[in-house]
Amino acid sequence: MGGRVWLVRLASLLALGLALGSVDASLGDVDPQYRTCVDECQTTGVIGENIINHCQSQENQNDTADGGSWYNQEQWKQLNCKADCRYICMMRREGERQSLGLSPVKYHGKWPFLRVYVFQEPLSAALSAVNLLMHFIGWLSFFLLVKHKLPLRPQTRRTYYEYTSLWHIYAMLSMNAWFWSTVFHTRDIDLTEKLDYSAAVALLGYSLILSLLRTFNVKDEATRVMFAAPILAFVTTHILYLNFYELDYGWNMKVCVVMAVVQLLTWAIWAGVTRHPSRLKLWIVVFGGALAMLLELYDFPPYMGYADAHSLWHASTIPLTYLWWSFIKDDAEFRTSTLIKKAK
Repeated sequence: MGGRVWLVRLASLLALGLALGSVDASLGDVDPQYRTCVDECQTTGVIGENIINHCQSQENQNDTADGGSWYNQEQWKQLNCKADCRYICMMRREGERQSLGLSPVKYHGKWPFLRVYVFQEPLSAALSAVNLLMHFIGWLSFFLLVKHKLPLRPQTRRTYYEYTSLWHIYAMLSMNAWFWSTVFHTRDIDLTEKLDYSAAVALLGYSLILSLLRTFNVKDEATRVMFAAPILAFVTTHILYLNFYELDYGWNMKVCVVMAVVQLLTWAIWAGVTRHPSRLKLWIVVFGGALAMLLELYDFPPYMGYADAHSLWHASTIPLTYLWWSFIKDDAEFRTSTLIKKAK
């Protein structure tokens, strides 16, 4: 009974967070003064005392056009020009707002951060890289466990654990997502932003599928396809929508939070009804994941221009990632032991 009450409270808390956190807070990029500044910067390459080397006037672009190699180079110049102009205009506008006693606002879905060399969000970039490393270490230890430490099936030399290949795919998607997160927080341009969002959505969608397959103990390939197909179709459509129609921050937040909440509740219910020997680790990951998600929902401006709720979320996922891969390895050992006992 106590477990059910906790699940209801968890679902209510996350639902409230979804309702409050899904509001689009990107007020800065619709500010007329900010937009005028960015347009002027991209046209002239000069804002006050700042000269943007990546930016060229349209006349210079037309004069130097000489073929495909120029085109590729110019595309990157334009991307860097836009990023630099956005940063300088954002900091100028925030300085003006601060002098008027106004609080910081988001620009293009993100708070105004102070750069360190080429790193636009140095703390989040560093923590994303650490998360990437943690997933690599976790996956490598899992790979060594199932391939070299646990018994293999005598006939096929394949693992007894039915979800080995699914966890390998999960590891690749996780490392891909954290790689693009590192790149995006290092250099925020349209391309890296879309790659980061797309990788994160793909990981969340696949994680949802994997949670359903494992908790419902789905082993038949045809049934797995039936579980996965509608989620894969939705995730693919959403990624295409973000990349080719509109990068809607509010809508993307809703989609990501719903997928995360569903899989957290799925694991939580399963941990509550199963007698899995490592269910305590799973409880901790579920509790920690729910609390960490609130950092994404109840956002606040960066402290001293560096540490915001998003970077703290990156920090919180580091120990959770270690514990999560520990549970996955325990699950592989548990299922292998159970299947071997049944075979005897």
